[in-house]
Amino acid sequence: MTDTNLTAVLFEQNDLRMEDCPIPLPGPGQVLLEMKEVGICGSDVHYWTHGRIGDFVLKAPMVLGHEASAIVSKLGEGVTNLKVGDRVAIEPGVPCRRCNYCKNGRYNLCLEMKFCATPPYNGNLARFYVHDADFCFKLPDHVTFEEGALLEPLSVAVHATNRAGLKLGNTVLVCGAGPIGLVNIITAKAKGASLVCATDIDSSRLEMAKKLGADFTVQVTSRDPLVTVQAIEEALGDKADVAIECSGAAPSLKTAIYATKSGGVVVLVGLGQEMVELPVVNAGVREVDIRGIFRYVNCYPTALAMIASGKVDVKPLVTHRYKLEESIKAFEAAKRGEGIKIMISCDRSKK
Repeated sequence: MTDTNLTAVLFEQNDLRMEDCPIPLPGPGQVLLEMKEVGICGSDVHYWTHGRIGDFVLKAPMVLGHEASAIVSKLGEGVTNLKVGDRVAIEPGVPCRRCNYCKNGRYNLCLEMKFCATPPYNGNLARFYVHDADFCFKLPDHVTFEEGALLEPLSVAVHATNRAGLKLGNTVLVCGAGPIGLVNIITAKAKGASLVCATDIDSSRLEMAKKLGADFTVQVTSRDPLVTVQAIEEALGDKADVAIECSGAAPSLKTAIYATKSGGVVVLVGLGQEMVELPVVNAGVREVDIRGIFRYVNCYPTALAMIASGKVDVKPLVTHRYKLEESIKAFEAAKRGEGIKIMISCDRSKK
């Protein structure tokens, strides 16, 4: 292998290989990117181990990776917002820009969305990758490539808190203290939440939640959501104004509804079973709004400003680092649930 463009290709379920692929050429409005850092997301691991997520089914070989940063290597025709050598974060979803969803500012719902590492579209865990220039965001010199890659999960939290209508002084419950739960804690505090309570079954994750700004933590020890709700209310002194559910676990979804004040908002971030029994009468008679999110929309500039200004610190999220050549080993570590965020360096200079 000459390693012209070493790439992590998922051929089928449980068959991830490192392949040397041709270097792609940027088309009009696109840029060739020399990849720097790519984070492993739970969805990447899920495609590797299950071959599908919901209706998105792996039917042909697909490159993994969508949490990424890079350096612009070549410009396609018509690109004026970037130049060769620019350091960028990559927003991985490119919509059609023409449909009603796009024109109304909700391009994340575009039915023609091309999203990295979501079948049938390739991701960017490679030496080189081509992407639309207007979905690449320049990084200030003091923002690292790892921070640039972490803009992706941080944008999920920006969108979740936007959907919640989070206001200064709100109390917030974050259910699930995995990577997405942790960035929601960080974001809620940055947006002015007065108190944040985090729940999880794992005590080590709750310790990290505390370090990243959670005022209270509740370890879930019962499948009865009302037991957990009682502990949450004791911690916060009341129910929460906003609940952000990041685990997708059915008991946790019930907890989020029961633990939210009348007139409050529950945001569903975590994805679990397709069909779940929920206390909808309880939510309905108390006017608790239940809102979903799908990825994010118009959130990268906000997430970048939060990091660049020093308002949030996402660096502690990165607990494990691997080289591109070690991608399979990195995915095996992610599958075992090691650490929080595993980062893969695609930089040749780090070989």
